[in-house]
Amino acid sequence: MAELTNDISRTAELVVSGSRLVTPQGVRAGHVLIAAGRVLAVADTDTAPPSAKRIDARDAYVLPGLIDSHVHFRTPGLTHKEDWEHGGRAAVAGGVTTVLDMPNTVPPTLTEQALRQKAALVNGRTLVDYGFHLGVDPERPELLASLDPAVARSAKIFMAGHHTAPTVLREPAQLQKAFAAAAEGGVQLVLHAEDDSLFALLDGWWGEPGSYAEYEARRPRSGGIVAVAKVIELVRRHGTKAHILHLSSREEADLVCAAQNAGLPVTFEVTGHHLSFTDEDTHRLGARTRLSPAIRSRADQDRLWEAVWAGQPTAIGSDHAPHTVEEKTRGVRQSPPGLPGVQELAVAVWTGMRRRRPDEHPDRAAERLVRLLGSGPTDLFGLTGKGRIEAGSDADLAFLRPDDTWMLSAADVRSKCGWSAYEGWTMAARVTRTLRAGRVVWDAEDGTFGEPDGRWLTPADKHGGL
Repeated sequence: MAELTNDISRTAELVVSGSRLVTPQGVRAGHVLIAAGRVLAVADTDTAPPSAKRIDARDAYVLPGLIDSHVHFRTPGLTHKEDWEHGGRAAVAGGVTTVLDMPNTVPPTLTEQALRQKAALVNGRTLVDYGFHLGVDPERPELLASLDPAVARSAKIFMAGHHTAPTVLREPAQLQKAFAAAAEGGVQLVLHAEDDSLFALLDGWWGEPGSYAEYEARRPRSGGIVAVAKVIELVRRHGTKAHILHLSSREEADLVCAAQNAGLPVTFEVTGHHLSFTDEDTHRLGARTRLSPAIRSRADQDRLWEAVWAGQPTAIGSDHAPHTVEEKTRGVRQSPPGLPGVQELAVAVWTGMRRRRPDEHPDRAAERLVRLLGSGPTDLFGLTGKGRIEAGSDADLAFLRPDDTWMLSAADVRSKCGWSAYEGWTMAARVTRTLRAGRVVWDAEDGTFGEPDGRWLTPADKHGGL
């Protein structure tokens, strides 16, 4: 073994050293030996040749490059809000090196051809590696049965509509066909699980929300509870793999956990926004924290944090969905739901962890963060080479400096929209450097970025490629 390690070390081109490497075996001191964009080994000693470049992370946590499996980078058709250049910068400034992009663009990406066309638009323009969730066409849900896994392995269903969700599966027959086809094709479904017909029924009685004080009540938890129950029954019937996005209430969390206990292949995501804000913030901030599903009560937020501590979610996502300031300052009924978040995601969740459990050893928080933003989404979506610091993985690394407190302002925002719901927050950590494929793509010390040569990750090529 020592001889093999020496042979490996002689080929190393870069060594990242630190006292807090977050590996699958736990947090440890050591050296990450890197060549050709891959991790060769995680070693106790630095035996690389003198010619190798060296980076000392000191006491920062060295995380695997983080994965945000829920972003809206708005290409094509909505690039006045966001684009892959700005979205990629926001991502790496937050330690995120891989994203999975949603299909509700203009036009929506509902076919394999549309996804290939999107990949061609993104190629050479972004700092992050990327994949796509296919959109499910309400008129042709049967397409999921023959989806080429080299193009996408997951597909998004909207069960409720809003300003930027034009393709909604409202009819029970459409959902039945989609779940059956996805099971046949081995496709992982990801779902916006709110019941559109229930909201329409309530709007016909109450009318749409007229103020942010009543926004959450007019987009109530019952919409999510009803939809999640429908999803569980469809999974039970067809055996389809289903992942509930941006789960927002304690009842939904309980339902999914009960389904998992019964052996059903249902998982869920929580967002940084639902962990960070409550409906009281929406009363105060208005459109800045207007989401779909709505941000709910403090009791719901507490239940979502309990889920995080218990390891119940498979992933945390940002649901990075920027809109312009002009769009967000329209009237209550015209302002679209959604806010940016890929840049703030890791530090906001870390901040919440440390403030809610200040006595917990920070190593445990770092390991939890890596499960939810690393190995969890990696395993769910088959992202080979991602989410772990180990031999053979992609050399994607993020340096998180704990206890580096700072106040976030609009000047820090890298998203094209130029604003953040977290403005004025004092964060409890900072991402100081990010590497993708062994190259620095973000350095906070001088505010510089690397080359926008992120890759389309496809199962046909384990480490990506068009």
